[in-house]
Amino acid sequence: MLHKQIWDGFCHEQKIYESSVPLFATDCDLRVQTKIVGKTQVKTLLARSQAMESMVLEQVDILLADLEQGTYMYDGLIYVMFFKEVGRVVPLYIGKAESIGRKNAVSVNIRGLQGDKGKFARWGDGYQYHIGDLSAVVLPGHSNAAISNKYISWAESLFVSYPSIEPKLKKEVFFWCSAWSNTSLGIWRDFGATRLTFLEYLMIGVASAAFPMTLLNREGHSRVSSVSVEESAA
Repeated sequence: MLHKQIWDGFCHEQKIYESSVPLFATDCDLRVQTKIVGKTQVKTLLARSQAMESMVLEQVDILLADLEQGTYMYDGLIYVMFFKEVGRVVPLYIGKAESIGRKNAVSVNIRGLQGDKGKFARWGDGYQYHIGDLSAVVLPGHSNAAISNKYISWAESLFVSYPSIEPKLKKEVFFWCSAWSNTSLGIWRDFGATRLTFLEYLMIGVASAAFPMTLLNREGHSRVSSVSVEESAA
C-alpha cells in the first residue's frame, strides 16, 4: 500500500480533516493576531485561535480524568499541524504530549492549562515550546538566543515574510489533536493496538515518505529515502 493511502486512511478514520480547527487567530486576510504577555519581561506572541485552545483543553480533560480515576487508558495527546488540500490532510508537524512526566507524576505539559498557557501541551507561550519559539522568529523584539533553525523552517513554510509586526500566513494552518487510548489501532493497522510513542514514530515515518517536502519534523524524517519511495511509486 502506498504511503499516501496509509496516511489518508488514518486521517479518514480519525476524522482529522473534518474535526480540525485553525491553529492561529487570524483576520480575513490571514494576518495572525498577536498578544503581549509578561510583566518584567514583556514579549509579543502569535495568538492561538480560541477553537484550538478549546480543543486542547477538551482533550486534556480526558487525560486528566483518566489519571484521576486511575484507569490509565490514555497515554497522552497526539497532534498534527497541517495544510488542507482538496480534501487531504497535508502534514506539517506531528507531535505528542504524554500524560505522565518525570517521577510518574502528571506531566507539566498538561497540568493547569486553564490558568497557565506557558506550556499548553507543547503549544505554549514559553520558549522551548511551539508558539513561544515560533514567535521568537516571526515577531520582532525577541532575543537572538531564542531563535532556532527548527522554527526558522516553520516560519519559512507558514509565513509570507518574517520578522514582521503584521505576520501573514501563506495559507490557513490547521490543527487537530486527540487523547490517545493505548488500545486504539494506529496508522499501521498490522501492528494492532499502538502506544502513543510508537504512534508518533509511525506517523512521522509514513508522513515523511508521503510528504517529504512539507513535513517539518526532523527526527524520523529521511527526505532522500522518502523522495525515492515516492518517485518509484509514481
